[in-house]
Amino acid sequence: MMDIERIRAETPGLKHGIHLLACGSALAPQPVIDAVKHHLDLEAQIGGYEAHKAEDAMLDATYDSVARLIGARRHEIALLENATAAWCQAFYALPLKAGDRVITCQAEYAANYVAYLQRQKRDGIEIDVVPNDESGALDVQALERMITDRTALVTITWVPTNGGLVNPAAEVGAIAKKAGVPFLLDACQAVGQMPVDVEALNCDFLSATGRKFLRGPRGTGFLYIRDSWLQKLEPIMIDHFAAPWVTTDSYALRDDARRFENWENSYALRAGLKVACDYAMALGIEAIEERATMLADTLRARISELEGAKVLDLGAKQCAIVSFTIDGLDPHSTVTALRDKGITIGASSPDSTRLDAEYRNLREMFRAAPHYFNNEADLDALIVALKSQL
Repeated sequence: MMDIERIRAETPGLKHGIHLLACGSALAPQPVIDAVKHHLDLEAQIGGYEAHKAEDAMLDATYDSVARLIGARRHEIALLENATAAWCQAFYALPLKAGDRVITCQAEYAANYVAYLQRQKRDGIEIDVVPNDESGALDVQALERMITDRTALVTITWVPTNGGLVNPAAEVGAIAKKAGVPFLLDACQAVGQMPVDVEALNCDFLSATGRKFLRGPRGTGFLYIRDSWLQKLEPIMIDHFAAPWVTTDSYALRDDARRFENWENSYALRAGLKVACDYAMALGIEAIEERATMLADTLRARISELEGAKVLDLGAKQCAIVSFTIDGLDPHSTVTALRDKGITIGASSPDSTRLDAEYRNLREMFRAAPHYFNNEADLDALIVALKSQL
C-alpha cells in the first residue's frame, strides 16, 4: 500500500499548487531534487571533472538503475539528453534504403513522423500506416497482413501524447519478431507509469525520457538497444568517447550501447535520473500504474459530467492521460487561466499527432495527466476551476 501522504510530503511542488500534467514534465520528488543539487554543489566546490571522479561509482550505477527499470542489461543502455535524441540515434543508424518500407501507427508522434518524412525524402523509404481497430488502437491483424519482404522496420508510439491510448506494443513486438523485422518502440509516455519489460515487448530498440511519469529531471533520456543489434549499427554521429581513436587513421566503436553517447553530458542530471528510477522501483511500478489509472478513470468520469464536455480518449486499455474538449472553452487561454489559480493542466495541438487529428477531425484539446502523488481533492479542484470558466 502506497503511503500517499508521505509521497505528497516528498513532493515540494505540491506546496505551490495542483499539478496534473505528468505527461508533460511531472513534479520531481525531493530525493531527485537533492541528488541534482548535491552534484551541482560538489561541482561548485571542487570542479566538474573532480565531482565526476568523486561520484563515479554512483553515476555509473545509473545504467544499472535504468536497466532494472525496463528489464534490460546495463550494456544495452545509452544515456541521452532526451527521448527524441535517443529515438533518433536508433532510427538514423538503421541502414534504410530506397524502397524499404517502414510501418508505423496512426497515433504516431510528430517528432518521429517528421524523421520518417526526412528519410523518405533523403533515402527513398516508404511509409506504411497501420489502421486502427474498432477501439481506436493499432490493429494488430492489419499489421500482420501489411508486413512484406520489403518491410525493414516496425516503429510505433506505445502511449501517444494525447488520446489516453495504450497501443498493444507487446503484440506488435511478437509480430515483428516472427517476421524477422526490427522493432523500435517509443516508450516516452509509458516509462514511469506502467511496467516496461523489453523481453516481454520483444522490442529491439526502446526510447524514453526522465521528465514525464518517471519524475526525473528535464534533459535526461535513454535508449535501449538489444544486444544482438549492438555490433550491427554504427551511430550517425560519433566522437572519441563513442569510438576511441586507436591509430592515426582508425577508430574502434565501443562494444556497448554507449557508442550512441558522446563525451560531455550533465552528470548532475544523471544523478537525478538514477534516483528517479530507484524511487519508482521502490514504490512498485504495478502500484504506480494502478493508482494513476484509477485517478485518470475518475477524472474522465467527472469531466464527462460537465456541460458541453467530450472525452476524446481511445483504446480498450487507457492510461493516465486524459484528453477532452469543452464547448465554449479555448484550451490555450483556459490553461493559462487555470495556472493563475494554481492548477496545472495542458493543451495539445493537432500538429503533435497529425494523422490521428485529421482522421478524427480533432482541434486543440485539453490534456490532463494525474499521477500517483495526486489525490481526488486535486481532481475536484480541477472540475470546480473548469466550471468557473464556463
